[in-house]
Amino acid sequence: MRSMDASFERKPSIEPAEHIKSISEYYFATKLSEVAKMNAGGKNVINLGVGAPDLPPSEETINALCTNAYRPDVHAYQPYAGMPELRQAYVDWYRRFYDVTLTEGEVLPLIGSKEGILHISLTFLNVGDEVLIPNPGYPTYKSVSNLLRARVIEYDLLENNGWLPDFNTLEKMDLSNVKLMWVNYPNMPTGTNGSKELFEKLVAFGKKHNIIICHDNPYSFILNNQPMSILSIDGAKEICIELNSLSKSHNMSGWRMGVLASNKQFVQWVLKAKSNIDSGQFKPIQMAAIAALSNPMEWHSNMNKVYAERRKVAEKIMELLHCTFDKSQVGLFLWGKLPEKAADSKTFIDSLLNNTHVFITPGSIFGSNGERYIRISLSSSASKLLEAYERIKSWDELDSLLQIDN
Repeated sequence: MRSMDASFERKPSIEPAEHIKSISEYYFATKLSEVAKMNAGGKNVINLGVGAPDLPPSEETINALCTNAYRPDVHAYQPYAGMPELRQAYVDWYRRFYDVTLTEGEVLPLIGSKEGILHISLTFLNVGDEVLIPNPGYPTYKSVSNLLRARVIEYDLLENNGWLPDFNTLEKMDLSNVKLMWVNYPNMPTGTNGSKELFEKLVAFGKKHNIIICHDNPYSFILNNQPMSILSIDGAKEICIELNSLSKSHNMSGWRMGVLASNKQFVQWVLKAKSNIDSGQFKPIQMAAIAALSNPMEWHSNMNKVYAERRKVAEKIMELLHCTFDKSQVGLFLWGKLPEKAADSKTFIDSLLNNTHVFITPGSIFGSNGERYIRISLSSSASKLLEAYERIKSWDELDSLLQIDN
């Protein structure tokens, strides 16, 4: 019998698209896989890396989901723009907590605000358009821009400037091809809070240079007495898009409930992109989100009492690691700077993980300006944080790694 033609034996040579080659798998996707293997081997790693709240949503939220899931009429596709009742709930929420007046046509429910970064980018970016991205900043801003073959222009956030944009430096840049600017206050990873003055400068900057200011705002309720929206600034809706989320503020990270708010035209353009990507959200989850958005301020205050207790222990860990940090930080994390002679942040974190089985996030994953910094999540109980503290304290080689003289 004749042998098969050699061409049929040849393995296919297939490569992914260039934009896939230009990005890395999300850091936490690979690192948490490593942590999972350690746990499977009995290491019992304490995870202080990821910002995934460990406490449940309000009782009313869970009851709304469970009650409505039994209904026979809730299992079909829902409107691409979300239920009108949910849009109105977001409108009411923005008015109640941010003192911002919106209409139903100015909000768009999302399957989490992370997806909103993609929807906005798909809507406004042509190949080669430029995007201003903070360094340090949320890695998804950069990876999504790269996926769409936009040109990333990083702007510095530096500790000596309070982790705020340097508008004098920005004004000296060639901004003629910049379409979007990503900002995030309260800031992740640095914990710097927003302010009226900052938001006014951003709105004015966007209008002057015809740049859409994309404000990512998921942390405004955590350890923060005055939640703010950039849309509270006069004229902001003309040039700004705000993303918000129930993931951190309402303990609903796995529920994937977010919202986009802006002017009606921007919302309609984003909806055009979104409607070609997903088919909406399960109706009982939307109804549960309506219940969550009605949580009283007392519920948020009680959550912040829990986070304040955790924050005290996280600060003790930072002090044990000889890190410096700003106590005025807000949000779900604590950001600290390693001693001058310590190893780079990834080497330090890996040594800590392998020797104490405590996982903390290295600041370098957020950009070059995050090098020499680390981030502790407040998503674990105070007792778990205290256990992490004791593990680190008992590690004999800690000062050697930090190059601290006894």
